[in-house]
Amino acid sequence: MLRQPVNMPRNGRPKREGAMPDIEVKTVNLLGLPVPYAYAVKAGPWIFLTGHEAFDFEGGIPEAVTGPPGFPLFGRSRSRREGDFILQRMRHILREFGSELSRAVRLDQYYPNPEAVAAYHLARHAEFGDYIPPSTSVVMERCFAAETTISTSLIAVAAEAGHEIRKIHPPGVASAPTSGFVPAVVCDDFVFVAGQMAHNPGQGLDPRAHVPEHSAWAGIEIRKQTEFLIEHKLKPALEAAGSSLDRSVKAQVYLARIEDLPDFIDVWNGHYANIPCALTVVPTKSFATVGGIIEINLLALTNTARREKQLITADVPEMAAFGPCVRAGEFLLPSGLMAIGRAGHIAGKTVSPGFDGLSHAGYVQAAAIYDYADALCRAAGTSMTNVLRAQYFVSDISAFPGIGMAWSSRFGAQPHPFVCVQTPRTMPAPDAALIADFWIYAG
Repeated sequence: MLRQPVNMPRNGRPKREGAMPDIEVKTVNLLGLPVPYAYAVKAGPWIFLTGHEAFDFEGGIPEAVTGPPGFPLFGRSRSRREGDFILQRMRHILREFGSELSRAVRLDQYYPNPEAVAAYHLARHAEFGDYIPPSTSVVMERCFAAETTISTSLIAVAAEAGHEIRKIHPPGVASAPTSGFVPAVVCDDFVFVAGQMAHNPGQGLDPRAHVPEHSAWAGIEIRKQTEFLIEHKLKPALEAAGSSLDRSVKAQVYLARIEDLPDFIDVWNGHYANIPCALTVVPTKSFATVGGIIEINLLALTNTARREKQLITADVPEMAAFGPCVRAGEFLLPSGLMAIGRAGHIAGKTVSPGFDGLSHAGYVQAAAIYDYADALCRAAGTSMTNVLRAQYFVSDISAFPGIGMAWSSRFGAQPHPFVCVQTPRTMPAPDAALIADFWIYAG
């Protein structure tokens, strides 16, 4: 079958005003609206492609994705066509930066149903070949566009930098053949660990991570799965990469039952109480392994890294962040942020429920989160003009217009490198509309 052409949008401003000189941005007004979407950001050697779904940035969903109007089922499945479209466009963009899919070090994918995952994996094997970078795939309620079934974000390194990507295959830490990703890679001081679950690929949950079916109180499931993940997945992956738990700098945690948050945090803090590591926790619909209720990915520094890890503090309410903010070399890595104020309640909670037509909750909560992120940036000697990736996990996609208004109110026409997906409705804090997770360049 012939590959469909990938239409590339016009580039907007190649540099952000006020940004560091080694940041290059590719941007477009999304679908003709005043939403300045930064679909690619290059900072030093690092390339971030964020929030890619199978629609043309200017024209919407093309026939290459929907199929022939008179016979939509002709050819490959819809989700396979989506995967092909996304990855072919990513390849094109990376080549504009002098890179390739083979130079990728991390993938993050969200889907509204498990069926889309298997179709996407076919596209991923076809486009990446024998090297698929560390990957995280989880099922959410929906992607940004109503009809799309795949949201993909990627981090790659430019070839010109000359950094080797060293593949790590630790004993006992692997992916299923259908996924085929490398469990971890090392690139220029950083260790990228794929999303890990408390399972043995192809065999289901490890019995050590599961409360026995015959017992009513032989432990708590989330505690057992979390402990297993840290001891038998994260630690071995880091050690095989020449790193250790102490060198962790950022973790993303996906939870099937947000009510498990206190027990998860308790186990996590048992290992990380004295280890500064940014932490984001996200409500999640489902995972690859039946019975799995948690998945964790991790970024760390090697033991011999030239870069140092620095704890960044600012005047941010304690309950607004899941953990500390860490600077690791050129990256400022806040923990996931929610708009919880000093009184312990979500911003706008008394007004927002009656004004969902204004996306009031999205606006007020995003504005508060930007206040917190700005404070952390100032403490680290950088600014939000240097955002490389903004991940918005929302309880309802209708929060995004408010997020966009808050962005433009504060940052004007600054390109917005965002991904936005809808989680299950129950958030960690009552009335929370979003969790925001940022990667920021600190030079």
